[in-house]
Amino acid sequence: MFLRNYRTPWFLVFSAILLAAGCTNQPAKDAKKDAKKDAKKDSESKQAGSADPKAADDSKTAQGPKTDQPDPKQPEKAPVAEVYESELTAGIPGEGPLTDDDIQAWLDDPANHETIDFQLPLGMAAAQSALKGVAENPLTKAKIELGRQLYFDTRLSADNTVSCASCHHPDEGFARHTQFGVGINGQEGGRNSPTSYNRILSDNQFWDGRAGSLEEQAVGPIANPIEMGNTHEQAVATVAAIPGYKKQFEKIFGEEGVTIDNIGKAIASFERVIVTGPSPFDHAEDFKRFADYTEEDIAEIKEEEPEVYAEYLQAKQDAEQHAMSESAKRGMEIFFDEKRADCKACHAGANFSDEQYHNLGVGMDVEKPDLGRFEVTKADKDRGAFKTPTIRNVEYTAPYMHDGSQETLEEVVEWYAKGGHANPHLSEKIKKLNLSDQDKKDLVAFMKACSGPFPKVEKGRLPQ
Repeated sequence: MFLRNYRTPWFLVFSAILLAAGCTNQPAKDAKKDAKKDAKKDSESKQAGSADPKAADDSKTAQGPKTDQPDPKQPEKAPVAEVYESELTAGIPGEGPLTDDDIQAWLDDPANHETIDFQLPLGMAAAQSALKGVAENPLTKAKIELGRQLYFDTRLSADNTVSCASCHHPDEGFARHTQFGVGINGQEGGRNSPTSYNRILSDNQFWDGRAGSLEEQAVGPIANPIEMGNTHEQAVATVAAIPGYKKQFEKIFGEEGVTIDNIGKAIASFERVIVTGPSPFDHAEDFKRFADYTEEDIAEIKEEEPEVYAEYLQAKQDAEQHAMSESAKRGMEIFFDEKRADCKACHAGANFSDEQYHNLGVGMDVEKPDLGRFEVTKADKDRGAFKTPTIRNVEYTAPYMHDGSQETLEEVVEWYAKGGHANPHLSEKIKKLNLSDQDKKDLVAFMKACSGPFPKVEKGRLPQ
């Protein structure tokens, strides 16, 4: 029921190959008859946070007005992404502030309390078996909607100025175009705000992985003195005193009602359905399943397997309407080529992230560098290591790196090309690259070809 405007992809067989190969996305060279059978099967199946002040960095806070709109003083550093309609993020139907009648009618609909069988879209679907947290915290429309309201509500902060969206705003790629996160009273953290999309494929959160779940991450900033600057107890009391919230928590969570754990569960549920839609790269890869078909094959399918033929026409149309540029195609070859850039060594899998931690040398040239993952594990190998971010929709999330030190994707490519910054704990995967100026431009073009639409999100309509 999610992403209903997008087709479930053909990746039934291909997804396993994709994951095993680190998202090389090279089509299997099966015999034509086998490929036809697989395509037919696909058609048939488609019917059927820490409260540590030092950690006020990559979590959910930044300076922003109570309306939670992007700061007009900030220069535009990235294009605005396209959006797709999603009933899961559209909010309770209606306009204006949520009334008690709106909320009651919503809660009275049994369909809003049914567990959702969440399906990832084309491209991301290769990781359908790797969803995180949904078994422990089942998704329902009512819980997702409650999380949406809390995500945009500044009343979770001590001075009613900061919400989750302040640092992870839909208009700025669910990140923020500031170098560091900014909390109440304009206090800055020391890390760039990470993205809050595609988190359904991640368990440990933050740049250093200190939160073991999305639920834990969701409530950490509330009690961080330089982020939301509140306490969990006061946040619970504030939410419980709002009739519209109290009613929703009691219906969704039963006798437990409003607790800090349930606040985390609701926000995490909303964040899990913020998933990027198909990109030009995904459409191109999807059409490759027909690459070996001759005109004779297509004619035969049209006559004997009309459902598969419809799949062919749709895939062809999508690939043409969302075509990759020639530069992006060259960049793709460089990205996956082990002898040239081998970016997939870390940016692997359907979400282009291995969810691991690596020292790239970023920020390691100062007297007291941020040691990242080491502060969590105390393992020497983790000094200066930070989590691999996704490549998907990365063009919308500038600036880059854990410290926001690189303003453009061009700067990021240059960093990798020079082999990072030498230090005793530099990842063995970081090597100097022999890339021409055109190669670098092509890599940037490919990363942009991995951008798809975001779900359209209702940013207002909160309980009064």
